[in-house]
Amino acid sequence: MVDDFTKIPTNDRIIVALDCDHDEAIAIAKELSGLATWVKVGMTLYYACGPRIVEELKALGFKVFLDLKLYDIPHQVRGATCSAVSSGADMLTVHASGGIEMMQAAMEGASDAVSRYRIEKPSVIGVTVLTSFDDAGLRQIGIERASYEQVELLGACVAQADLDGVVCSPHEARALRNVLGPSGLVVTPGVRLASSVSDDQKRVATPSFAFGEGASHIVVGRPITQAQDKRSAFERIVHEG
Repeated sequence: MVDDFTKIPTNDRIIVALDCDHDEAIAIAKELSGLATWVKVGMTLYYACGPRIVEELKALGFKVFLDLKLYDIPHQVRGATCSAVSSGADMLTVHASGGIEMMQAAMEGASDAVSRYRIEKPSVIGVTVLTSFDDAGLRQIGIERASYEQVELLGACVAQADLDGVVCSPHEARALRNVLGPSGLVVTPGVRLASSVSDDQKRVATPSFAFGEGASHIVVGRPITQAQDKRSAFERIVHEG
């Protein structure tokens, strides 16, 4: 466990989101090789390629954040977690709104994978409220609490389920850092340079703000992956962190 994430080099705390097809993902990964440590494989890439994309990225020397946001009955999530991490993913997401029992089942599934496949146990983290949501969006699905209140409620559930950490927007990072303590993972998507557009994200912030609020890792996609010079774009994120 890490007691102080600020002692880790900034480039090791930036997760590059590869939300694209296989060939583009591999090309971006090769361009960032030796500079970036983490890449994210989400549903777009994983559903197109399956476990082999994780294996390929691991072979290129990256740590892989497998962001599938599992959400089902506990039995299904336990089995899905075991299957999903068999390729060697280093971090996996489940939806915290699935409940404490479901999150505990995910942790059991990760342990099953360790025993069955003789792999290192991945970190399992709970997604609180998607950064594409704001308060109005939550009200549309019947949640009257403000987004930060819903995030804090789900963060408390994550802590009770004894997961390794959470996914939240940078604006809730400080509150959840207080809930999880210094060693919990606080992964924040919705990170943009001050000069970048927000795309479809609502609760966004800059790298320096996210790290200052207690994020252990930030997830950055389009500001890096759509840049003409991706290495320079990554280095700019490092500099602004």
